[in-house]
Amino acid sequence: MRRGVWVLTGITAILAVQQVAAQGDLDTSAFDRSIRVQDDLFMHVNGNWLRNTEIPSDKSNYGSFIKLDDMSSDRIKEIIENAAEETHAKGTLNQKVADFYRCFMDEKKANQLGVSPISKPLEKVTTISTPQELVQHFGELGVIGVPTPIGMFIGVDEKKSTDYLATIVQGGTTLPDRDYYLSDDDSYVEARAALVVYINRVFDIAGIDNGPRGDEILALEKRLAAAQWSRTDMRDAEKTYNKTALDDLVAKHKNIAWKALAAGAGVPKLGEVNVMTPSYFDELDKIIVETPMPVWISYLQFRVIDNFAPYLSHDLEHAHFELHLKKLAGIPEQKPRWKRAVGAISGAGAGDFGALGEAVGKLYVDKYFKPEAKARMDELVKNLLRAFDASIDDLSWMTDTTKRKAKEKLSKITTKIGYPEVWRDYSGLEIVPGDLVGNIIRSANFEHQRQISRLGKPVDRTEWGMTPQTVNAYYNPPMNEIVFPAAILQSPFFSVDAPDALNYGGIGAVIGHEISHAFDDQGSRYDGDGNLANWWTDEDRQAFEKLTKQLVAQYREYEPLPGKNLNGELTLGENIADLSGLSIAYKAYKMSQQGKEAEVLGDWKGEQLFFIGWSRVWQRKYRDAEMIRRLATDPHSPSQFRANGPVMNIDAFYEVFNVREGDRLFKPAAERIRIW
Repeated sequence: MRRGVWVLTGITAILAVQQVAAQGDLDTSAFDRSIRVQDDLFMHVNGNWLRNTEIPSDKSNYGSFIKLDDMSSDRIKEIIENAAEETHAKGTLNQKVADFYRCFMDEKKANQLGVSPISKPLEKVTTISTPQELVQHFGELGVIGVPTPIGMFIGVDEKKSTDYLATIVQGGTTLPDRDYYLSDDDSYVEARAALVVYINRVFDIAGIDNGPRGDEILALEKRLAAAQWSRTDMRDAEKTYNKTALDDLVAKHKNIAWKALAAGAGVPKLGEVNVMTPSYFDELDKIIVETPMPVWISYLQFRVIDNFAPYLSHDLEHAHFELHLKKLAGIPEQKPRWKRAVGAISGAGAGDFGALGEAVGKLYVDKYFKPEAKARMDELVKNLLRAFDASIDDLSWMTDTTKRKAKEKLSKITTKIGYPEVWRDYSGLEIVPGDLVGNIIRSANFEHQRQISRLGKPVDRTEWGMTPQTVNAYYNPPMNEIVFPAAILQSPFFSVDAPDALNYGGIGAVIGHEISHAFDDQGSRYDGDGNLANWWTDEDRQAFEKLTKQLVAQYREYEPLPGKNLNGELTLGENIADLSGLSIAYKAYKMSQQGKEAEVLGDWKGEQLFFIGWSRVWQRKYRDAEMIRRLATDPHSPSQFRANGPVMNIDAFYEVFNVREGDRLFKPAAERIRIW
């Protein structure tokens, strides 16, 4: 878990009907002319595509982001396969990439080996006999990438952003969210039943028969889930900052052997930690001794099998797919093996492992990232920052005192575009031919050691939280930085050949979105140096929260599936960033024109193209199971509401498309929400 990163991922009736065709960088064949812009911008721009596009059988959703992700995967595949066709000197990056790929693609060997590649961690679990040994084993399993009830990572100290700090966080459940264990919703009840079937099945495949199985493991995970904080509470930067001496935790909890955990994780001299979810650990202290040790042993064996199942025999890999992807995300078919191999090496997609992410990222950038794209992005970012600065001056709800502090923070935002200036060093990672699971374990251990080695050292501000081949962007509060990987700097988000309006409505709004995260409900709690510190007057914070409550209420009304509404609190930060980012991007676009007449493409003027460019980047459709999962877990609103929700609050949208009372996207001027 990475803390402190906010990630993204009809025209008016008087307009003439134009021939459905590609114009410039705009493919109008996706449009649905029967739906007016004023009623549904998203469907007007994407409706025909939505009706005529099938979600690929190996995906839970499909659209603009996924198309670019597929392109990135295809490119990485070519890079990796070219490396795999040759023999390379041991220890070189090409050797590591090639051997990792070759052993992943050897399905025959994986079937022959069965469960034997994880026999040692499975056997070691059976030696646990005391609570102290159990907790120490939590730490040891974390080193090789196996999730347990106690998660630990090394991040920036959010109240002293020059230092690193170990953070302890809740964990240990298999289903996507605590609600899957605690709610009586039919889909969640079915998911729990499927989990029990899956647990029993993988034990049978692994040939393990040691008593407690699916029902008892589910009961344990239910107790863990009941103790966990909700995702909405986990968003609260102040509540989740609880810096504590490890000795104080030892005194507080009789059954959580904190020093044994630290020793197991390889940091025996750990002094201070941030405890993100204190009440969870108070309850875990009870759960540890109230759960019979045989149940804990079976539970940890299951965690080991579940974690490595995608890299083991076909039977285990398929069982893992049936639960995690087919049942919980609605995906009918498993990805081709080469795609899973690329994901394990590259880490570009959601949930991918990424053992050598920056190694292949450097090759990706050398071949596919154009210098002119970086130069154009530099210009766009500068324009967006200028527009945000001007927008602060125009805020009617903020006092001058806080405006000055907001401008100070804005001036300190740093920008990273395309790829890291300093590439990650993989010289200490050994990749062994023919040893897939061993390579996965060594890669997890390598990353763990990289993280814990940072303790006591100055914060590395050159580090990236995403690989260049990732189709996404993020804002990192403790670093006060906005980051745009190379792979997102492509159409429909960005093109050096596209009209400015489309670029500002696409990547410009993404830039504005990430800048706005510095000033959303949580990002605004950090100062310009990345520290959790209050730079607001009480009056201004109250005015800000009055506006954000209105945005919560707007998004709560959206109903992606019958009877299932959005969680306005969970999605608040992203909704603020969408609204403010789009508003600032439009202002930046108008400033960039410098009084010149807007460009025209077909029947559209630049101001209209801006909003069309915004809507087309959210082209996406979802399977129902995936939508259910996202409503519980995703801080982003579904794409339709990302396209339509913000424009209802932006006066320029009304002016450009002549939106009037009675139109579905109309909101009275007095009710429009204007934040940044």
